[in-house]
Amino acid sequence: MTETRLREQICAYGRSLFERGLTPGSSGNISIRLDDGGWLVTPTNASLGFLDPARISRLDASGRLTSGDAPTKEIPLHSALYETRGSARAIVHLHCSHCVALSMLPEVDPHNALPPMTPYYVMRCGATALLPYYRPGDAAVADAIRGLAGKYSCVLLSNHGPVVAGDTLEAAVFATEELEETAKLYLMLRGMNPRGLTKEQVADLVATFKISLPETST
Repeated sequence: MTETRLREQICAYGRSLFERGLTPGSSGNISIRLDDGGWLVTPTNASLGFLDPARISRLDASGRLTSGDAPTKEIPLHSALYETRGSARAIVHLHCSHCVALSMLPEVDPHNALPPMTPYYVMRCGATALLPYYRPGDAAVADAIRGLAGKYSCVLLSNHGPVVAGDTLEAAVFATEELEETAKLYLMLRGMNPRGLTKEQVADLVATFKISLPETST
């Protein structure tokens, strides 16, 4: 896919996420890793609903801005996830309400933030890690993500929001949407002892769709 098309894709998905209320104001950011090792990433203080393809930040392989507006302050977040998830070609970070709410609950397991409630959660997300709170833009979050050793494509930042990697931007967006919907289901059913997927049902999904799950989530 050409760089021009990738820029247009970032804008189209960004607008869709914004218009559905999944990330308010100028929150959230999107990046795509390019074949030359550089990135396209949304600018700082930019609303995902009103992106200009020509102003998308372009970084070289060393992270230096080569064109476009100044990039999001969350570069350390993206960089660490690309570094540890070798297959990742796109990352979506949002401030969607149900994921943020989930990240604030005391019972959430840092190694398995959501139970396997639906097949598409397992298929698109696998499992989700929860990291402690870091100030937005704090470079220390990169070390926390590296500590996950690339086992998770979906990560929740406490009191902040999800960060999701995919092998395409479409895959990252779809997984982020699935994560948000599953968080919503969890909050709706909290305290009601809902029936989730059994270990056998999860194992069937893993085998059928070749899903890699961290050992702690099975």
